[in-house]
Amino acid sequence: MKTELVGGHPTHLRTLGGGARPVLALHCSLAHGGAWVPMAAHLGDAATLTAPDLPGHGHSADWPAGGSMHDTAAAVAQALAERIGGGAPVDILGHSFGGTVALRLAMQRPDLVRSLTLFEPVLFSAARAIGAAEARVWADKQEQFRALLAQGKPHEATALFHADWGNGTPLDDLPETQRRYIVERIGVIDAARDVVEDDRLGLVAPGRLDSLAVPVLLAEGSTSPGIIHAINDALSARIPGVQRVVIDGAGHMLPITHAGVLAPMVRAHLGLPERG
Repeated sequence: MKTELVGGHPTHLRTLGGGARPVLALHCSLAHGGAWVPMAAHLGDAATLTAPDLPGHGHSADWPAGGSMHDTAAAVAQALAERIGGGAPVDILGHSFGGTVALRLAMQRPDLVRSLTLFEPVLFSAARAIGAAEARVWADKQEQFRALLAQGKPHEATALFHADWGNGTPLDDLPETQRRYIVERIGVIDAARDVVEDDRLGLVAPGRLDSLAVPVLLAEGSTSPGIIHAINDALSARIPGVQRVVIDGAGHMLPITHAGVLAPMVRAHLGLPERG
């Protein structure tokens, strides 16, 4: 583990596994690169995961004041893809926020991406674009969440958020260190709003998703928030050749909680040999 300048941003990096295939792994909001340890345990004989702490997370620096967290995360992802691929495209795993960064990279720099494995990418604008009823339910919760933050109640806001997007354990039942980490960083949720909600980059504009030419595996949990299913409905309708899977009994943290179930699907998608 080390911290270095990546894409112009001080970034803490983890290298997981020791296999020949280079894979870039981008974590969800309020986590860090260590979230990929369970998946690496199942892929590490065939792949090496490079897992950065994204801006504002773990031991990486915050994104520049007044700048876009998504832009900074994308710059980090692009620089790492260029580095670990050595000029060849690489496989990318992306969870939640990390999935939106991975999707953005594939659309903006398809030459760097060999395949995408997206675990519940939170591209809320995709669900809004199809007028999904779930998007209105989600928007109401977002208003409650932002109201609590505006009232100076970060713990309450975090508890509301975590109830939908956590691992199923109530916030107050988490270990104190983990709980404090999440509450202290809850502001990052709105920091990506310009891209994941407002679609500043036009990622869901006509023709954008439809032009993706890399293999995409799109995974979700059966118990995840309804907005996720609406997002994946929208993405699977537009991304050519997408493979969509639903993991029974899993929630939003499925790459961590159900890594063993997902790993054979990921290996097949990446063209890695079955584990002996």
